[in-house]
Amino acid sequence: MKEQNSTVQELLYFIDHAPSPYHVVDQAKKMLEAAGFERISEKKSWELQRGKSYYVTRQGSAIIAFRIPQEPWKGFHLAASHSDSPAFKIKANPEMTQGNLYTKLNVERYGGMILSTWFDRPLSVAGKVYMEENGAIQKKLVNFDRDLLVIPSLAIHMNREANNGVKFSVQKDLCPLLSTTADGEAFMKLLEQEAGADRSQILGYDLNLYTRQPGTLIGVDEDLILSPRLDDQECAFASLKALIESNPREYVSLCAVFDNEEVGSMSPQGADSDFLRDTVKRVIYSLGGSETSYMETMANSFMISADNAHAVHPNSPEKADPTNRPAMNAGIVIKYSAAQKYTTSAYTGSVMKQLCRQAGVPCQVFHNHSDSLGGGTLGKYSATHMSVATVDIGLAQLAMHSAVETAGSRDIEYLVRMMKSFYGM
Repeated sequence: MKEQNSTVQELLYFIDHAPSPYHVVDQAKKMLEAAGFERISEKKSWELQRGKSYYVTRQGSAIIAFRIPQEPWKGFHLAASHSDSPAFKIKANPEMTQGNLYTKLNVERYGGMILSTWFDRPLSVAGKVYMEENGAIQKKLVNFDRDLLVIPSLAIHMNREANNGVKFSVQKDLCPLLSTTADGEAFMKLLEQEAGADRSQILGYDLNLYTRQPGTLIGVDEDLILSPRLDDQECAFASLKALIESNPREYVSLCAVFDNEEVGSMSPQGADSDFLRDTVKRVIYSLGGSETSYMETMANSFMISADNAHAVHPNSPEKADPTNRPAMNAGIVIKYSAAQKYTTSAYTGSVMKQLCRQAGVPCQVFHNHSDSLGGGTLGKYSATHMSVATVDIGLAQLAMHSAVETAGSRDIEYLVRMMKSFYGM
């Protein structure tokens, strides 16, 4: 129990310090560097060595870390997750004034959000800013790290149908309130302070809103986690922790955290890019391999696509499949889809069940209800760029894509244990 509580607290710390995809990668870098991983760059040649550990980033919001065995190896053991979560992105020229009463921000939705969950919460802003310094473009992580904004609900007296289902307009109903004075420069003044730069130096930014509610343990036995961004920082953290705490023997162990999964993964830093494939090739080539040995290596490799899964809902149990009903704290969820929204096959699902047995952790199965379209994840995109056997898994959770989500506090340790066993082969 103590080990489990320690892992949960590490997860909550990670999430609390990762309010944007850029901060997810920043936290990952700190973990990896503390464990002795060496940073390498896509812009330079790689001179890798057996027995060493490395990491490489792309666009600041995706990262791949790997450990090379000392002895000759058979293939790769890969795991992929994602750094992004549904949120509101701040547009350019964001200040919007309402008469002389208010300043609010112009935002757009990112990903499939449950919009109603963002009302009446303290919100803040985090992301990356690009600035010009001495003729060069510099970048800086920013986190306003204060209760700054709110999206106020419309009072029930002004909308008597509020409890009968409301269709929201992001442009009209979801603009966050910044001030009770009309100041068309209020946000940019704050951004200058956070970036430590003059307005004329700021060239661009990628900033999102985030809820200020910290993650916590709830339930009679603290058996539930209530936290923002569990999808998919829970799997990203577990994969990184397992990579750091394991020693590969016959396979290169690799952890990839991509961006933009929530909007289709089609970006240079997404799973539907060449980032993973090119990284694997460069590892092989740097150690004396060829294109042929790359293809042979992939045939001997295995990938885990780790992204959370739906638990049976306590108030809407009929939404789940009748015979495959994942529960929180019941172990790793293996996800199947006849439409190939998930990559799991009979073979790769069997491999995962065996991995769970070897690690001594429980597992369970997810299928969508047959009358529900359901969602997909990043595994299918990576698999189109590299021919590698892949399984889709996750941890069971409730309220996926809410501003705050719920998961089982015991499951994170199950995932870490399984991933350590996988990486230690």
